[in-house]
Amino acid sequence: MYVAVKGGELAIDAAHAWLDDARRGDTSVAELSLAQIHEQLSLSVDRVMSEGSLYDPDLAALAIKQARGDMIEAIFLIRAYRTTLPRFGYSAAIETGDMACMRRISATFKDVPGGQVLGPTFDYTHRLLDFKLAAEGGAGSSGSNEPSSPTSGASPDRKPHITEFLNKDGLIEEAVTSNETPPDLTREPLELPANRALRLQNLTRGDEGFLLGMAYSTQRGYARNHAFVGELRIGTVDVEMDIPELGFAIDIGEITVTECETVNQFKGSKTEPPQFTRGYGLVFGQTERKAISMALVDRALRWKELGEDNVGAPAQDEEFVLSHSDNIQATGFLEHIKLPHYVDFQSELELVRSIRAEAQEYQMQEAAK
Repeated sequence: MYVAVKGGELAIDAAHAWLDDARRGDTSVAELSLAQIHEQLSLSVDRVMSEGSLYDPDLAALAIKQARGDMIEAIFLIRAYRTTLPRFGYSAAIETGDMACMRRISATFKDVPGGQVLGPTFDYTHRLLDFKLAAEGGAGSSGSNEPSSPTSGASPDRKPHITEFLNKDGLIEEAVTSNETPPDLTREPLELPANRALRLQNLTRGDEGFLLGMAYSTQRGYARNHAFVGELRIGTVDVEMDIPELGFAIDIGEITVTECETVNQFKGSKTEPPQFTRGYGLVFGQTERKAISMALVDRALRWKELGEDNVGAPAQDEEFVLSHSDNIQATGFLEHIKLPHYVDFQSELELVRSIRAEAQEYQMQEAAK
């Protein structure tokens, strides 16, 4: 039971002023600009856009600044702002095969048409603090902002999906395509059981840490789901929108996305032959850890359609995964326990006192015997 609390307006106003002061910090230090956040904290910006379901780097940078770097608070701000925007229609599905890749790797094939592109990644660093970055204008350990490779920037050449090479011999399941309009999780509540399109929407908005934990569990034997990264690609793709008045689609811009396809061994079932199966992840920006996690969880949730056994793994439980992946819902429920629960607590306090009194009376009676 909740109780309305009156008064406290002055205290709340003072808390807001204190928050503003804390957000600004020491005024002798230059204030952080949105351009600095956008350009130098780009991975944070990408996460806010991905989990906030709104592709706008400037707004994501503003949310990070307003939230003092709290990612979940920034995501909350973006989600809230998103609800105020008018909706003009739906864009067409993006063609990731036409992606201008700045990173493209595969753990299954060494030599692939178009080559592998390492791109900007921490994978090959030593994870040692670089104190050169602490100096004003420090360029870091590389000593230069320009890559040594002559192929800097995204490659505009079309690069086919690597997993399609397995499809030539029928060794991997066919990628199912459909013209059916998928449900929109941002406009309709989640309903279970959910089809794969709805599950993927949920996962791409889900908390990165939660998905990472679920994905890790599948690799530790909790879903019989050993996977290889068939392909991980990061780059820009065009976004098109059909205009009924024109009768054709127009290009309305481009976005950066991360796509991951995992390849999983599958021994076959009563309904499916032995083959490799797929897991899929697609997120805004350069968010490869989440894209890989999403692909692994997606594959674990497909146990029923592939005729596999449910081994009781958490990542196989659709209701558990989809109902607990959203960090905004989780935060809202956890933070509600900060609200006044005076009546609730008083009732439990009286109950504990009554039980203690009964227990003490019983002990006294036993001692008197």
